[in-house]
This record gives sequence, C-alpha cells and structure tokens, in this order.
Amino acid sequence: MNERKGDLNGGAVAKAGISFGSALAMVISYTTWHSVGWAIVHGLMSWVYVIYFMLRY
Repeated sequence: MNERKGDLNGGAVAKAGISFGSALAMVISYTTWHSVGWAIVHGLMSWVYVIYFMLRY
C-alpha cells in the first residue's frame, strides 16, 4: 500500500541514462568519423566522449 505511482526506480533511471549516453556517443562518433570501430569504442566511453566532444568541437 506504500507504493507511489509515477515514482521511478533509481536503478532504472541510471540504466536508461547510461544506455542513452552510449547511443548518443556512437551517433556523434559515426557522423563525425564515419567509422563503426570508433563508434563502438566511443560508445563504450559513453558520456565521457559526449562531454569531450562538446568541449572540443
């Protein structure tokens, strides 16, 4: 009876953020470098690459 509707689980939010960061990093990498290999590497780096790309370019 103590369930709150609309309350998100912190773990689910973290997983969604990590997967979105990886997808965003891969898209940015592929459109910039046109290389699937670099897109995979940058996808593993996730938000680190996204922030680097924002600061660098």
